[in-house]
Amino acid sequence: MAAELFSAAQVIAIKRDKLELSEPAIKWFVDAYVRGVVAEEQMAAMAMAILLNGMNPTELSNWTKAYIDSGTTMNWSALGRPTADKHSTGGVGDKITLPLVCVAAACGLYVPQLSGRGLGHTGGTLDKLESIPGWRASLSETEMFEVLQNTGAVICAANETLAPADRRIYALRDVTATVESIPLISASIMSKKIAEGTGALVLDVKVGSGAFMKTTQQARELAQTMVAIGKNAGVATRALLTAMDVPLGRSAGNALEVAESVEVLAGGGPSDVAELTVRLVQEMFEAAGVMPTKDPVSALTDGSAMDVWRNMIVAQGGQVDAPLPRAKHTHIIRSTEDGYLTKLDALSVGIASWRLGAGRARKEDLVQAGAGIQWHATLGDSVKAGSPLFTLHTDDEDRFAGAVEALTDGYAIGPENEISDRLPLIIERIQ
Repeated sequence: MAAELFSAAQVIAIKRDKLELSEPAIKWFVDAYVRGVVAEEQMAAMAMAILLNGMNPTELSNWTKAYIDSGTTMNWSALGRPTADKHSTGGVGDKITLPLVCVAAACGLYVPQLSGRGLGHTGGTLDKLESIPGWRASLSETEMFEVLQNTGAVICAANETLAPADRRIYALRDVTATVESIPLISASIMSKKIAEGTGALVLDVKVGSGAFMKTTQQARELAQTMVAIGKNAGVATRALLTAMDVPLGRSAGNALEVAESVEVLAGGGPSDVAELTVRLVQEMFEAAGVMPTKDPVSALTDGSAMDVWRNMIVAQGGQVDAPLPRAKHTHIIRSTEDGYLTKLDALSVGIASWRLGAGRARKEDLVQAGAGIQWHATLGDSVKAGSPLFTLHTDDEDRFAGAVEALTDGYAIGPENEISDRLPLIIERIQ
């Protein structure tokens, strides 16, 4: 057996002492962890040292590259057309990926979208799409290329050869209280997106109670860090900070969000979902350095984005015209008075949806396809006594009590002058 270049304790001590890790040390440490030379407790110690002492841009680029180099990378140059992707840091009612890939493809981009499943109160794109009967998330790279070439867009799960170091470290962070580390968050997101092989990347960094980043300052730091990593790797990258103090659209839950996305693709649906979809598509074209073949707004009204949706779902085995799953039970929460919806908290809505069965507490948990919540008014809307505010959906009636409890302090009815201030939908742009 060949001698190792470093010892794990030696490399950990460098970061513990707030010194700079060299590229060879980082490359060895991550590779040795994947090979089993660096033990779990040693990587846990390194993760905590990074959380406490941070990483400079050079270290972080090298750490991300080590994740990428631990597995395979994809290349879409054979498509002969620009590729672009979007990544969201997650929120409540955030179904933007579903209409976005279709609008972008209808306007001339190829969109290879590797997505994930939800955890906690934030939904996962794959969970939403798996509510469509027959739809497959797991595709081989050949299948992914064929769907992309034939339809212009593909949404699927990342295979296990893509940044495997990140997959292991991600799980470790969850049990070592190091999830919050901005360098580790950034490397995790960007390693998979860079390995995915997209030519341009737009980041949707959510801000507010329903987001991972609660403040604009936190979100800005994360966005700037990820944009720098992307640019250093040669991927045209930019970010939008967008609002997640109030949930997006009018529904949270897997089949419910698919149905709402189809409404948007048909030229209707909630205005905030349509607006953010179009804005992010415009950013994707700017990042890719090409002009769209048509106005993204028109792609939602002329049927071309819907055509992409139907073709993409069918290409992945989905029964595009089949009824979506519906929960066995519903419960309506009604307004007790006339007034205005003066508060609608994204986190409360997300937790309610999760408790109804739309989300999971652990990766191995199952989700209910039809579970979730619809809100019939949004912040600032006028409501009448007896009018429905929320419809709760679940297969298990025992879940209603927990969901109602989560919503209790999440909304309020009052006079117009008590309507809470809200963040603008687009807060800031970082390039």
